[in-house]
Amino acid sequence: MWALVFRTLKFRKTGFIATFLAMFLGAAIVMGCGGLLETGIRMAAPPQRLAAAPIVVTGRQEHDGTALSERNRIDAGLVDTVRSVPGVKRAVPDVSFPATVLTGGKPVAGSSGSAGHNWDSAQLTPYALKQGAAPARSGEIVLDSALAARSKASVGTSVELTAHGSTGTYTVSGIADRKGGGSADPAVFFTGAEALRLAATGGKIDSIGVLPAPGTGVAALGKAVEAKVAGGASVLTGERRGLAELPGTLASQKTVTILASIFGSWAILIVMFGVASTLGLSLQQRQHEMALLRAIGTTSRQVRRMILGETAVLSVLATALAILPGRYLGELLYSQLTGHGVVSDAVAFRQGWVPVAVGAVAAVAAALGATLFAGRRAARTKPIAALAESTTQSRWFTLPRLLLALFFFANGIILSIVTATVMEDGPSLASTAGPASVLFAIGLALLAPGITKGIVTALRLPVRLLTGLSGELALHNAATRNVRMAGAVAPIILLIGIATGTLYMQSTEDHVSARSYAKNVLADYVVDSSAGGFGPRVADEIRGLPGVAGASELVSSDGQIDKNGGEDIALRGVFAADADKTLAVSPVAGSLDGLQGNTVALSDKQAKKFGVGVGDTLPVRLGDGTRTEPKVVALFPDNPKQQYLLLPSAVLAPHTTAGLPEQILVRADADADRGALRAKLDEVAAARPGAEVAGRATLTSQNNQIQQILVSANYTIVAMIVGYAAITVINALVAVTRQRNREFGLQRLTGATRGQVIGMLSVEGGLVAVIGTVLGTIAAATTIVPYSLVKNGTPMPEGSIGIYLAIIGGALVLIFGATLVPSWRGMRTPPIETVTKPA
Repeated sequence: MWALVFRTLKFRKTGFIATFLAMFLGAAIVMGCGGLLETGIRMAAPPQRLAAAPIVVTGRQEHDGTALSERNRIDAGLVDTVRSVPGVKRAVPDVSFPATVLTGGKPVAGSSGSAGHNWDSAQLTPYALKQGAAPARSGEIVLDSALAARSKASVGTSVELTAHGSTGTYTVSGIADRKGGGSADPAVFFTGAEALRLAATGGKIDSIGVLPAPGTGVAALGKAVEAKVAGGASVLTGERRGLAELPGTLASQKTVTILASIFGSWAILIVMFGVASTLGLSLQQRQHEMALLRAIGTTSRQVRRMILGETAVLSVLATALAILPGRYLGELLYSQLTGHGVVSDAVAFRQGWVPVAVGAVAAVAAALGATLFAGRRAARTKPIAALAESTTQSRWFTLPRLLLALFFFANGIILSIVTATVMEDGPSLASTAGPASVLFAIGLALLAPGITKGIVTALRLPVRLLTGLSGELALHNAATRNVRMAGAVAPIILLIGIATGTLYMQSTEDHVSARSYAKNVLADYVVDSSAGGFGPRVADEIRGLPGVAGASELVSSDGQIDKNGGEDIALRGVFAADADKTLAVSPVAGSLDGLQGNTVALSDKQAKKFGVGVGDTLPVRLGDGTRTEPKVVALFPDNPKQQYLLLPSAVLAPHTTAGLPEQILVRADADADRGALRAKLDEVAAARPGAEVAGRATLTSQNNQIQQILVSANYTIVAMIVGYAAITVINALVAVTRQRNREFGLQRLTGATRGQVIGMLSVEGGLVAVIGTVLGTIAAATTIVPYSLVKNGTPMPEGSIGIYLAIIGGALVLIFGATLVPSWRGMRTPPIETVTKPA
């Protein structure tokens, strides 16, 4: 039997190429999405500056399973606790904060990401002195050699640097080299006391590097340290140590895993359908061959074994070859996330055996399932009946097919209803809206032969009137070979349904988000800091400028309302007196003037939801895990697209990683000279290293950063899936067209010209396009309508009609290209040779 399998593969190479490509590309896509999911779950971050410490103790970066968005610092007294653990040679405290070296009052090139540290922590990298000595006084620093070269500093010279909103002059006491190579941000080292002062953390430290005594096992010591700190901190070992250097990174874990899960599940569904449909079409085209095998005495079991053997060989080869491309696809997806700031590029991409196995199983399962489903009739039918059926169109409608189609329809409709009626506006909305179109499209594809026949019947009269003889031939073929035409229509439905639904979902998100944010922000300018933030006097200075109606610091963070099970929410720190001048938060109850000290303002809808009013306290968990109960002093109108709590900037900023406001919103007077005001703001920014002024357009473009930076990743994944669907379309159409070469030869022998045959195929292609577009659009509506209702209160999506036209145009190119090109090439062979050529 295996000899027959390999001979079949050898002599039917063209027929098997389409099946092989479907398996290969499908497995690669699933493996890529699986690698992205594994990366999100593992969050492996090889250490950079703490590379010499095999154990790192740092603040817990999650609370009750929710990742914290800001660094949770630990008490300095924990150093002695860790040091007392048997087997610990040294416990070294680490403090990190933005520190930018200046030349002529401007940041040195490449130093905007530099950080200040206590000198003791240099051994954790390790750094070693190249010149000079360690800092001994508060006015001395050690520069790493790269930063010293850029600033042209040497031992004994003085340099200016800015840290925590203030600028000072320091003497370079030494220059240090990073040992062992590797990459890290430029570093500036201070004495321990000066580092704590500049970090302004209230005496708390970021982490503790643990250096074991000789002969002490890291794993055992890590457990001992963890037992000693008793849950008061996280103990990191191995490839997760780098998370101590990346505060807030765990908050991106949810984004990565949700994204990978959503698109991974889509990919598995689409790949299984694509592989099954391609292989099913291939087996349908071999009915005559299998009928002959049955007629010469081959048993049903032998036919099944032959088909399964062919599929097994193709599956193993395709999935094995897909492993390397699958990793490259995963890395491509991950590069989109790191390149746009969704997650730090210090987090390493990881793809183990599990994603590979899942991709292989998905492709193999789809292929074997399709083999058993499509090959069973040829294997079971009696030989004489099999020969007769191979020359006629097979029966497509079966009870299992109907039940399977109803299953996909039901699930697609359920997801649409859940999206429209149960889901709230948020990142998880796409997890129910997106798959609806995929499921519904598969259901339509399963019933495509019957639907195709009905639509063709409805279009018979207009097609006859418009296309003449070519149309008559096309209609005859479509009516008598509706199963064959449905094989071309099915992947078009999937292509148009997925592309239209996903792209308009993203377009709606972009438009609604931008419009909502623009409505919420009243400021005309924003002053940004890339050097650690602004001190309190900067905003006061801006408020005193002529033409300024209001100026407020803006501190952005994320936290949780710690009531009724908790709810994640954005936190905004503002200046009370000018908050309603820069943001659309005019109070409907209470007064924002009372936003001083431990107080909060929230929307009226949120207040009602959590049962609080002006004068009550609201339990809030801040971004660094601190729990507080601020007093409610004001309620403002709810904006469902911009949900946040307002707190005093002076209260919120110390609980962020930066520790200072990094933005100042500025509102101009209605009659202000905008040019003069902009010039004054530029002067204020020029006096603050790393500060710059941007207009309203730049401010609004920064809105909803996590959504905006996901756009590129979304489009990349969608492009992969749509590309796979497009290849399925090409495979199906080319296979169907090549199978009809004998038919085309007979038509030409009976008097039809090459142009008339091409005309007939063009009409057939037009019918495929119309049917695929109608059904694909219906499938897309199951995603677009409920998503738009939740996002925008209307069933119509936001976005240009050009998106839809481009999708339809792309489908038309695929349809006519994959139909007419192989047909034209095939008709270059004399028709008598085509007719007499064995099938």
